[in-house]
Amino acid sequence: MKEYPNVSTIVPCYNEQASIGLLLDAIRIQTFNLDKIEVVIVDGMSTDGTREVIRDYASQFRELNIRLLDNPQRIIPAALNTAIEAAEGDVIIRLDAHSAPSPNYIERCLAVLEETGAANAGGVWEIQPGADAWTARGIAIAASHPLGAGDARYRISGEPGPVDTVPFGAFRREWLEKVGRFNEDLLTNEDYEYNVRVRKAGGVIWFDPSIRSTYFARPDLLSLARQYWRYGFWKVRMLRRYPGTLRWRQALPPIFVLSTVILAALAFPFSLARLLLTVQLGAYLLITTCAGLLESIRRKDMGLILGFPLAIWTMHYFWGAGFLWSILKGGLRGRNGSG
Repeated sequence: MKEYPNVSTIVPCYNEQASIGLLLDAIRIQTFNLDKIEVVIVDGMSTDGTREVIRDYASQFRELNIRLLDNPQRIIPAALNTAIEAAEGDVIIRLDAHSAPSPNYIERCLAVLEETGAANAGGVWEIQPGADAWTARGIAIAASHPLGAGDARYRISGEPGPVDTVPFGAFRREWLEKVGRFNEDLLTNEDYEYNVRVRKAGGVIWFDPSIRSTYFARPDLLSLARQYWRYGFWKVRMLRRYPGTLRWRQALPPIFVLSTVILAALAFPFSLARLLLTVQLGAYLLITTCAGLLESIRRKDMGLILGFPLAIWTMHYFWGAGFLWSILKGGLRGRNGSG
């Protein structure tokens, strides 16, 4: 009889009272043997009742081995490092308190690791709204649309194969030991940066669309703006270490924002700048508005006519602005650049 490995699911967490129970439910109904699973949650000292929810769940469902640890630093890479050090599994699966893995998630991750020999395996996000509102629906659709996600296979799906990164990856423990700790100087992009190091060490990051999880997107435009500003800002800090990892989908927003600012500044004295600015913004508005209209028709949701383009504009402008601001703050000059 085949001997299956022990699995540790690790979860960084902070003030997730509304969603942590959904994650634990999803782990508890896995098709994989619960006796082989442990759940290591590292909480950033939540103040909203998250810790009580976790303790109550552990008390009610004792068949699920749940361990709650503290993360006084309140940063994700520190939580991941704490969890990995405490985890006892042969395979470490990084999950998120905003997610719900499909019932066969662990089983498929282990199968793909075995079939491919990859160091890390992951799959597709099925992005769902974070709230019951037209803006939240627009955000969820935009986050999985090529205009919002580019060619990132984990957001738009695609054929199985090697990729740069996957969300919620399943790592072989030997690769975690080989590559070392998550970089606690990066408050965002820590997963991508870690997978860069795995690939540089000779490991393969494997995408398989049969590995699926639900991810709950940000519920409103303000939280989306903060998220994408942070993504752009910390992407620069990662590029200082690995400049060759910049992809076209990541370069376009800062180029677009910068060109808009420059053309706007030159528009008053120069008619050519006014013309170019008009063409640029006009084309952008036309493309994003038409995409919103098409999504609205396809999904029979009138809210997407406005909700989709608003989400796309927020993603592009705040990612690009965060990227440019990080450069201005010295993100490319060195590790101690102000931020």
